[in-house]
Amino acid sequence: MRAPDGSGMSSETLLFDARWTVAGTQSEASLVARIAPSGEDVPVFETYDLAQQYAVIELVGQASDVPVPPLRWLETDPDVLGAQFFVMERVLGRVPADIPPYVMEGWLLDATPEQQRRLQDGSVALLAELHTIDAANHDLGFLAFDVPGETALRRHFEHQRRFYEWSRDDRHHAVIEAAFEWLDSNWPNSTSPDVLCWGDARIGNVMYDGFEPLTVLDWEMAAVAPAELDIGWMIFLHRFFQDIAEVLELTGLPQFMLADDVTSTYESLSGRTVDNLAWFEAYAALRHAVVMTRVTARSVHFGEAEWPNDIDAAIPHRAILAAMTDQAG
Repeated sequence: MRAPDGSGMSSETLLFDARWTVAGTQSEASLVARIAPSGEDVPVFETYDLAQQYAVIELVGQASDVPVPPLRWLETDPDVLGAQFFVMERVLGRVPADIPPYVMEGWLLDATPEQQRRLQDGSVALLAELHTIDAANHDLGFLAFDVPGETALRRHFEHQRRFYEWSRDDRHHAVIEAAFEWLDSNWPNSTSPDVLCWGDARIGNVMYDGFEPLTVLDWEMAAVAPAELDIGWMIFLHRFFQDIAEVLELTGLPQFMLADDVTSTYESLSGRTVDNLAWFEAYAALRHAVVMTRVTARSVHFGEAEWPNDIDAAIPHRAILAAMTDQAG
């Protein structure tokens, strides 16, 4: 039994091999368990609804061609392991690492531009296929946020605002709060239809066979929202890592996941028009900023870091977020 390397700061993931006998028949399998984190360990998110994650993976596998790990079992009784968990079959492939980021070293950085573009296009194709699961033709009510708001995007925004209020404890992050105000004041005039959004749509949550997507991982941020929520997140999350590389005077992957390329590929594959992408990229930067403050809080809790005097310095992309949300100075 072991934990995977290179990724993951949220739910606990364990890889293990199991053998069991039922009615005289022996079976064995290589499996993965996703376990809800303990509230005492300063989890990134306030709630971890593993039954909902299981239902999302099940729906995606049944209603689309997006590859997901084969599901085995869901256990909602926390007395078994001390927390809820579910079990999937293990899929063998490779994942662009978060730690250290794939823009600094590894197989994707070492690949040819043609291979990198093949991986990019295949990853965008996942979004185009996933977004065929729309609110008009599927019951996505189990993903609805129970907060005020006249549209799914408004409810998503309000949910993010409440997530920030929960996560900040007694801190006030000026760059985040100003970004909330700017996004609210510059709300898109129109949005595309609501679809099932992955929520954490990035290549670090995809397992690849060579440079082709093999399976899609990590559905804990899934939600109902316009498709641009996922597109903006996929573009921004690469920009986040690329900016770190450039600060360290590394080349990284400057031609990878560019907004124009991603948009044209998505529109060609989906037949949909991408609207107000700049707003959704800024929203992604805001959402990721809140996550990063929570990651810092976890590190402080475990004695691995201290809060800086300027607490916004805990947000690596604070300057990008400020620029995207027109925060002068």
